[in-house]
Amino acid sequence: MGWGTAAMKLPGWRIALTICVVAAPAVAVAADLPQQSAAPAPTAPAAFAPPVPNWIVTVGLEGRIVPEWPGAADKKLGLTALPLFNVRKEGDPPDFFGPRDSFGVNLVNVSAFQFGPAVQFIGDRQAQNYKELYGLGSVSYTAQVGAFANFWALPWLRLRGEIRQGIGGETGLTGDVFLDAIGQFGPWQLSGGPRMTLQSTSAVSPYFTITAAQAAGTVQTAPTSGLVPLSPYNASGGIYSYGAGGQVQYRFSPQWEVHTFVEYQRLTGSVANSPIVTVRGSANQLTYGLGGTYSFSMAPWW
Repeated sequence: MGWGTAAMKLPGWRIALTICVVAAPAVAVAADLPQQSAAPAPTAPAAFAPPVPNWIVTVGLEGRIVPEWPGAADKKLGLTALPLFNVRKEGDPPDFFGPRDSFGVNLVNVSAFQFGPAVQFIGDRQAQNYKELYGLGSVSYTAQVGAFANFWALPWLRLRGEIRQGIGGETGLTGDVFLDAIGQFGPWQLSGGPRMTLQSTSAVSPYFTITAAQAAGTVQTAPTSGLVPLSPYNASGGIYSYGAGGQVQYRFSPQWEVHTFVEYQRLTGSVANSPIVTVRGSANQLTYGLGGTYSFSMAPWW
């Protein structure tokens, strides 16, 4: 009986031992697993912010051969230089600039209209440096500050108007009207058209009026200058000049560009009748220019 009982218990003992052996590794592995942390709360997706386009900055230098002073003779030419600068958004086409355009920035650019400030600097006239001006007064540098407006009647035809107030050597008003037809032929760009300038009496008087004292001065300096003395004259405002100009540009690459131009002005009205023009100068005023620019991309400052 005793053996029988022992025989009945032996298989149960083996089954229990087998279960323990099989289950033990699973229990050990479960004990080694890291504790699961709570799942993070869902968050709303971030709002999309379009990238801010880079700036295309253009810098350059332009040399000009200009009349030595307003109303100077054809052969009285001087050399001057001025910096070139422009900023536009990446992807925008390059802005068109005519040779007679003042420095400006497009504050308003809507469809066919552009509007913004305009600034131009006028060189001084030193009477003691030229025998044609002996006895006349010198005129200091002038800054002309105002505004411009462009109207693109057609994609290739631009009408530009400027009005500027003189500060310095002359203190009058100057108005310009330019019309430019622009043609693009591969890397070449050709442009040109008519021009007209109007000036007030305060703008022209320092350059073309001859006071009685100045007329007497030309008499005193006549032996030194070898020129005929000038008579007193009062210049008045009105149409200052009319003329035309043309420009040729060549773009080597998106970065490098060169250009050259010629501008012709015909002085008219009271200005053209001044003895400074009729006796010692010329009504024909020519300006020649040659320049180049380099453009590069720059991230916005904000």
